[in-house]
Amino acid sequence: MKYDRVRDSDPEVADALEAEVERQRDTLAMIASENHVSEAVMEAQGSVFTNKYAEGYPGSRYYGGCEHIDTVEELAIERAKELWGADHVNVQPHSGTQANMGVYFAMLEPGDKILSLDLTHGGHLSHGHHANFTGELYEVEQYEVDPETGYLDYEAIQDHAEEFDPDIIVSGYSAYPRAVEWETIQEAADAVDAYHLADMAHITGLVAAGEHPSPVGVADFVTGSTHKTIRAGRGGMILCDEEYADAIDSAVIPGMQGGPLLHNIAGKAVGFGEALQPEFEEYAAQTVKNAEALGESLQEHGFELVSGGTDTHLVLVDLRESHPDVTGKEAEEALEDVGIVLNANTVPGETRSPFVTSGIRAGTPALTTRGFDEEDCRYVGDLIARVVNNVGDEDVKAEVAEDVQELCDANPLYE
Repeated sequence: MKYDRVRDSDPEVADALEAEVERQRDTLAMIASENHVSEAVMEAQGSVFTNKYAEGYPGSRYYGGCEHIDTVEELAIERAKELWGADHVNVQPHSGTQANMGVYFAMLEPGDKILSLDLTHGGHLSHGHHANFTGELYEVEQYEVDPETGYLDYEAIQDHAEEFDPDIIVSGYSAYPRAVEWETIQEAADAVDAYHLADMAHITGLVAAGEHPSPVGVADFVTGSTHKTIRAGRGGMILCDEEYADAIDSAVIPGMQGGPLLHNIAGKAVGFGEALQPEFEEYAAQTVKNAEALGESLQEHGFELVSGGTDTHLVLVDLRESHPDVTGKEAEEALEDVGIVLNANTVPGETRSPFVTSGIRAGTPALTTRGFDEEDCRYVGDLIARVVNNVGDEDVKAEVAEDVQELCDANPLYE
């Protein structure tokens, strides 16, 4: 993959682009929020739509010349409705965080109450962390997973809601490996007359393919990223019932952002179209099988998984019992040295800094895109164990790096 026009204009940027292609080809992308989009999605995202402003919505723009982007945005909306069964979809948020922002701005006032999962237990910054705008604008209390099981404690969530009386309860998580009982959280919200926002950022593709229960039609609002397990253009979206459509659309524009990223919306439309094809269901099912195989392999090597396994696309490893002297950051850096790219992650009951951590998070969406199956992912678990068991051994790391390269060569990317 060459960038000849960029090279003619800016060789330094061309060097970085070509180097990134090679980096992705020669490493195993296991950050759970990453994936490899098709070349068709990349072509749409690099399209002429980057030149256009189109504040507003299809058929009601502030500027002229929007007939073609109207066509593409309407395609993205209709395909999203078909994929997730939503009454109304807004595809303009620039990210999952901005999708959450759109819901908060539409339904809450500053100082209103949010109940959400603690970041160290698998939540997300945009659900109420003190360093995020949510922590600045709203009163936030957070629930936790059961420290013994690693599962959500739904009874405790209900009790917390009755005590705190929130205006909105947030479900959906960034490092929770188990299926979410959306209906149970909806019951907790109904009991205290709160809204329910389900953030399915990580599992949009799994939900679309029926590999995870859907929050659509259960929660009042559903938000998601469009580039993780769904493999569409990078960005976010908001799904809701028709009764909230005007409030959501007004919160997005003019409430929180101006001109939408039209080239990204084109990438969303193309990716959603790909996800409507029968083979996408096979991809999503394989992603889950691969995560299960990866987790089983790690457990066979003595690693402890939060909640004891996974129902989704990721595993969360707690290193404290098996490798008490290895931090998540040390494991991450050693694995990156050999071409396995995942991330250090906090674990329930975390005692280390979030920049150090006691765990690692590993996902299978990108591996599955490359064609990996369960046997491959068990082997990747073996390689991870070899490295983490020998963090400082350069000879072991050199051997594993060769094995990783063989896996990459056997499963080529962007040929």
